[in-house]
Formats: sequence, structure tokens, C-alpha cells
Amino acid sequence: MTIGDLIRLLSDGELHSGQQLGERLGVSRAAVWKQLRKLESLGIELVSVRGRGYRLARPLELLDGAALVSKLSRDSRRHLQRLIVEDSLPSSNEYLRQRFMQGAGHGEVCLVEYQETGRGRRGRRWSAPWGGAVMLSTGWRFEAGVASLEGLSLAVGVVLAQVLERHAVRPFLKWPNDVLLAMADGSFAKLAGILVEVSGDVAGPCEAVIGLGINVDFSAAFRGDIEQSVATVHDQSPALSRNVLAADVIDSLLPLLAGFEKSGFAPWQDAWNARHGFAGLPVEVIRGKQRLSAIAESADTAGNLWVRHAGGRERLAGGEVSLRRRL
Repeated sequence: MTIGDLIRLLSDGELHSGQQLGERLGVSRAAVWKQLRKLESLGIELVSVRGRGYRLARPLELLDGAALVSKLSRDSRRHLQRLIVEDSLPSSNEYLRQRFMQGAGHGEVCLVEYQETGRGRRGRRWSAPWGGAVMLSTGWRFEAGVASLEGLSLAVGVVLAQVLERHAVRPFLKWPNDVLLAMADGSFAKLAGILVEVSGDVAGPCEAVIGLGINVDFSAAFRGDIEQSVATVHDQSPALSRNVLAADVIDSLLPLLAGFEKSGFAPWQDAWNARHGFAGLPVEVIRGKQRLSAIAESADTAGNLWVRHAGGRERLAGGEVSLRRRL
């Protein structure tokens, strides 16, 4: 029995006694109880009714690989080499990096219900409850060098924003790799993050793993444990299915990757700038311990962001630079 097996039984919203769960899973009631105690650490709220059993406090839609593939267009199916759906992994990005080392990885998409050591940009931890997000990584091999991938994370952000807009969610983009929702008080909360990891020759073939983490449905208790302000898809589109969202993302992402080596970021530049959440606003440019006050301008054709400060205009590239809204 795995924790995923238990969650699948409880995800129907009905009450299940410890004995019933044990019989269905082929284990003792003590083993069931041990797994039930783990649910809280995974961000899953459990309701216990004395004498009747247990159920999940909130409905949980699990990812379905066959359903995902059935929703893809013919073009995306042509690019998709393998779809992997896992209950739990340390990191979906690391999983595909290992696949590349084994001679596979290209055109593969890995989705996971829960990441044990999920990471964002600059090594920051990415946390989401079991089944509460769409966490996926896509592997792609590019024949050109690393330099040909300038602006890729921004283009992925545009694709993700377009997908969300089709489902009644109005996101904004933050350079270089975040998707935000505007709050009632004028602030922004993080909805999704993008992590692109590239290995290979600067001038020759390279392999990229594109990781996406999209917050779908977080409980108030889980949000309270997160240091930064976060938003979820269900804040604006409460009925949107995780499987529908995941399939739409895959369906839009694969054609982008297939054409990016030829087109670069330029075709996506205007769409990114149109959704730039910090455009014209005061920001803080952060480089390690250095802080610089500036006004955010627009992204150029290479995906660099221009800012204006007391010393003039400056072009920001990726790497160890990040941006924060200055209030």
C-alpha cells in the first residue's frame, strides 16, 4: 500500500472506516492509521467521524494519464514521446534530467501529484499539497547551443498565461519566470513558477528540462504556512479541472518547444510585455546582497528586461538577478 492508494480511496468524498480501508488495501488497520497520520504533512485535511470513518475535507481530483493523452491535439501527440504520471517524486525536473542521462528524456512529460523536494529558481523551495497543483516537467533536446534558448522561460510564461486566460483566469507575468494574480489591495500573489534547466554545449546540442508548478487549490491552513503571498487557479476559476488544465498546458507547450529553436523569443515578446505585471512600476533589483531601486520597463527580443534608475537605463539578464515590487 502507498499513500497514493489510500488517497485514491478517500478521494470519492465518502466516509470509509479503518477496517474497510484495510480490507480494500490488503493491510491491517494499524497500517492504515499510520498512513492516515501522514496526510496532514502532505497538506491534506482529513475529517474523522467517530464510529463511521474518514474522508477528505476537500474534494481531490487525481491526475489521469489516459485522460490527459486523449485531450491532446494530433500535433502535440506527434511531439509527445512519453507521458509519465507519478504519485511522488523528489523532483520532476531531476527525474527528467536522469532520463536524459539514460539516453531518453526528449519529448517526455512527467507529472507528479507531490514533490518531496520541489525547487524554484535560485534553489528556492517550491511547496504544494498532494494533488493541489499541476506540477509537470518537459524534456526537450535542441540542436543549437544554449544561447539559442534566450527568453525561453518568458515564452513559456506567455503560453501558460494564454492557457489560463482560456479558463477565465487573468494572470500577470513577472520577469523572468513567475505568473501572478492581482489581489484586491493592488498587490500581487504568486500563482505559478517556471524553472528551465539547461545542460550541454554552448555552441552545440543541449538538453532542456522545463518545469512548471501551477497552484490549483490550496486550503487556508496550507496558505497560512507559506511565507509569501500565493494565489490559486480556483480563486478565479473554481470549477476548472486539474486534468483539463494539465492537458491544455501540455498541448500548448509542446508546439512552443518544437518551434522555439527556429523562432526564438521574438514572436512572444509583445504578448509577454502586454501581460507584464510590473511595467512602469517601481521595483527593487536584487543581486545577492545588493538592492537597486528602479522603474521596470519592457522585455527585449532576447528576453532581457530593461529598467530605468538614477544611473540611467540598464538591461537585466537572467542568472542571479531577481525583481521585487517596491511599494
